[in-house]
Order: sequence, then C-alpha cells, then structure tokens
Amino acid sequence: MADIPHFSLSDGTMIPSVGLGCWMGVPGGAERVYEMCRKAIIVGYRHFDTASGYANEKEVGRAIRDSGIPRSEFYITTKLGGDHHRVKEAFQDSLDKLGCEYIDLYLMHWPQANEPDTANVLPPEASPTIVDTWKDMEKLLGSGATSRGKIKSLGVSNFSIKTLEQLLPHCSIRPTVNQVELHPFLPQHALKAFCEAQGILLTAYSPLGRPAGPDQAISIFNNTMVKELAGKLNVEIGQLLLSWGVQRKTAVIPKTENEPRMKQNLNLVQLSDADMKVLDDIHREPGSHRTLCHIDPSRTGGVVFGWTYEQLGWDLVKGGIVP
Repeated sequence: MADIPHFSLSDGTMIPSVGLGCWMGVPGGAERVYEMCRKAIIVGYRHFDTASGYANEKEVGRAIRDSGIPRSEFYITTKLGGDHHRVKEAFQDSLDKLGCEYIDLYLMHWPQANEPDTANVLPPEASPTIVDTWKDMEKLLGSGATSRGKIKSLGVSNFSIKTLEQLLPHCSIRPTVNQVELHPFLPQHALKAFCEAQGILLTAYSPLGRPAGPDQAISIFNNTMVKELAGKLNVEIGQLLLSWGVQRKTAVIPKTENEPRMKQNLNLVQLSDADMKVLDDIHREPGSHRTLCHIDPSRTGGVVFGWTYEQLGWDLVKGGIVP
C-alpha cells in the first residue's frame, strides 16, 4: 500500500488523501473500469470513488475482491443518484453491486432530486428536499438492517455554501465530506473556509483540471507559471497539482488509466509557502477558466441538472465561481 497521508473526518474515521476517481466520462465502461482499478490496486491505491450514476460499481467491487487484499484495507466511496425518494433501497442497490460488505462513505451526489420513476428534476422546495433526503440518509446509520455495520460515514457532493447553510441546521448527523470540483483554476477558497469551520472535509474531483490540449486557455497543464513551477521542482505537473491539493488539506481523487501516471499521482512532494501561493492565486490570471465540468454558461444555459446557478448557490463572475 502506498505511503500517503490520511485525514481524520469529524466522525472519527480516516480517509486516504489520494484516491482513484472512477467516472469514465460516460456511464459504464465495465472492462475499462475493472482493468483500471486492478492496475491501481497493484501500484498501491486503496481509496476508490464511484457512484450509482457511474454504472460501474460492480466492476469496482469485483476488482477489489479479486485482489485478494482484505476489505479492511480499502476505502470505498459511492453516491446516491437522483432517486432521493428511495434512499434505503438505493443504498442497498449500491452495496449489493459493490459486493464489499460495507461502504466507507456514502454521499448525496447532487442536491437535485428526481421525480419518482422519471428523469424529471424537482425544484428545490419540492419533496424530497435536501433536508428530507439527508434525514433518510441519517437513518442508514441508525439501528436496524442498515446500520453502522454496512456504512461508516455520510457526506454530500456538489454542495455550495448556500445549500450547506440550508442543510446543516437540520442535521442530527453532520456531513463529514463535501466532494466538489476543485483545482488551481477553481480553488473554492470561500467554500473551503466555510467547510473547515463546519468540520467538513473537501474532496476534489477533477483535481487536475482539464488535460493539456490545443485549447491553451482551459488547461492548467498549459499554464506558463504552472509549467515553470513544475520545472523548478523537477516534478510532473500532475504531481504538483495533487501535492497542492493534499497540502491544503483536501482529499484528491484523480482518474487515470495510465499506470505510470497512477504511480506519479501517489508520489506527493512538499511545497514551500511561496509555491503554494502561486497555485492558490493562479485562478486570478486574466482568461483563466475556473471550471470545466458543469458551470460554463455557454454549455449549460445557466441551468445544471434542472436547477439554476442561483438555486445551486453558484455565485458566478464571467463564467467562474467567485473565489
């Protein structure tokens, strides 16, 4: 197992600071996912992040079981999809597909709920609200068939300060984690400070931003200051970005099917305060895109999965979240 830092969650459990994200860009990809996870386990990964919506929980679980390594050495995260009206059943579906005895961390993937048995997205005030859904998630940690023996921790994903402020006053069990898009072009400084004050760990999906390509404006890998800093430290850019993420006390879950990059991503380096500040502030450069997944108004029309930016609590300036 790789020697990487672990973070303590507010419920007393521990989470590895580096994991493997299992979203393949489209749902499914069964054999690709299995092979990716198999390679990752060999090079030392023990933290795997999937979701019901990724349609690959079976393959992630199979790779873990086939490794022959005890279940207790792994940390598995999965997520509730839009079927917020059937939390208990959805959780059991994920547990059955993973075949892994228990789930370490179960997240509400998005605050949006679907109308039962349809793909229609309900408005924020419709039942089940995020509070209704969370209350049902809390029951997973209660006594009965789905108890702490089958689930260790609860959290949320894609929650903003606004949606957390709507949720937290009603929590008997508080979220331990909020998983969001997070990288130097979208450092989420305000959200990070809020979550830290609430005892919530941020986990970064897409922690490397968009890969290098012909569009120089949207890849951190093409940024001159990032390239210069990586050159100065004699490290790969991916190592630099993940080290920044972990050093600022956020967990990171990069996705790669490339075995050499898998190994590089586990090889964190220590950054100086000056190096950290370069990466902390780089999103302020003119023209830097601060997001890649869901927020670009030209792609979304100002609506993401049926909710407006205002409903989601995304405060935008020229297409980016305010730092």
